[in-house]
Amino acid sequence: MPRTTKPSTESTVANGLALSELHLRLEYLEKQHQSILKQIKKKRTELNNFVEKARTLATEVVHRANPSFQKMTQLDQEIHALFETIFTTRKFGKQTLKKIQAVYRQLQSAGIISIKPDTEQFQQELNQEFFPMEEDFSTESAQNPHQNQHCQAQDYTSFGAGARTETQQKIRSTFLRLAEIFHPDKAQDSETQKYHTEIMQEINSAYQEGDLARLLEIESRQQVGERIDFNNEDDLTRKCRHLEQQNQILQVQYENLKRELRLAKNTPEGAMFSSSRKAKKQGIDAVAGMVEAIESQIQAVSEIRDFVKDFQQHQLTIQEFLAGPVSLYPSEPELLQDILEQMFSELI
Repeated sequence: MPRTTKPSTESTVANGLALSELHLRLEYLEKQHQSILKQIKKKRTELNNFVEKARTLATEVVHRANPSFQKMTQLDQEIHALFETIFTTRKFGKQTLKKIQAVYRQLQSAGIISIKPDTEQFQQELNQEFFPMEEDFSTESAQNPHQNQHCQAQDYTSFGAGARTETQQKIRSTFLRLAEIFHPDKAQDSETQKYHTEIMQEINSAYQEGDLARLLEIESRQQVGERIDFNNEDDLTRKCRHLEQQNQILQVQYENLKRELRLAKNTPEGAMFSSSRKAKKQGIDAVAGMVEAIESQIQAVSEIRDFVKDFQQHQLTIQEFLAGPVSLYPSEPELLQDILEQMFSELI
């Protein structure tokens, strides 16, 4: 009777060990995957809330400060009109005229009044006097001052030209997979078609924004992810590799969201909102403080308007005008001092 041998269990044990390691690897990657998705969702919500609140505050400031802005506009127009009257109705020596024109230009360059050069030569003289280094800029930069900002923003929001990156491919493949399932034309009834239309709007929005996390959230929510055999080594290996690629892309997306939040906080609206939030914790009405600050500036500009008006009406001599106002508002001494130093430092 022929001798029988037991089948070798070595390959079975090896496969079992390999499967166990893959199961552990897959479990780790899935936990990492869910963790990054939660971080992205939290950071996205934080960013959206910050931007929305900053815009709301900016709108409130504009609304409450609108009367003050109108006052500033009126003062601005009055000062320009006064200088126009001075230049057209009074006779000055050549050197005196240059000094009075310099006062007018300095008021504009300091931002106290708007820049309204009478001629192109006036603007060139203003640039040469206060911004001589700008001549080193290239013609292209001068014609398009927002070019660098646009390029910087493009680095953050686009993938650039050329072949599709791995990130693009992953986003597109996820989009196509979801679109294949939820295309409204494939619905069998009107109810399903309406439901698929809503989902496709969400899918299209996420795809246009390059938001892989949202696409994967939709996939998970609708339970249409890839099906795998947990006893199949090839399936497990493919799933692990797939998750590794997704996690790398998601981590980059999370870092980009953090960067966007930092940039948002550094905008004027963002800085204003951050300051108002700190003030609120101390029981301070930040918006009221901003409006009060504007009113203080109105007082300072009003004094300058009155000073120019006195000169226009011959109530001040040329020497008194070039020496600057005699009295300052006590509530804003530093502001007026800075303005006057900037205006008259080269003239007295």
